[in-house]
Amino acid sequence: MVKIRLTRGGAKKRPFYHIIVTDGRNKRDGRALERLGYYNPVASGQDKRIELDTARVDHWVGQGAQMSDKVRDLYKQAKRPAAEAA
Repeated sequence: MVKIRLTRGGAKKRPFYHIIVTDGRNKRDGRALERLGYYNPVASGQDKRIELDTARVDHWVGQGAQMSDKVRDLYKQAKRPAAEAA
């Protein structure tokens, strides 16, 4: 099954996550089909906390991909500011 999930990067004690589409059988930091954005939980100042291509997420979900719980929460957060700005 195709999954939309996080893959970890960054330094020790400074996590940085890419939001990717991958086969569910791949390892956490394994091969990705597509990178959809990133999540920076330790962002401060002008740094962006979430960057996500919501149109591509909608495309993959339409194709049957399943989002992890954390990605589902991040997706909702990414959609919210776009709705408020319009």
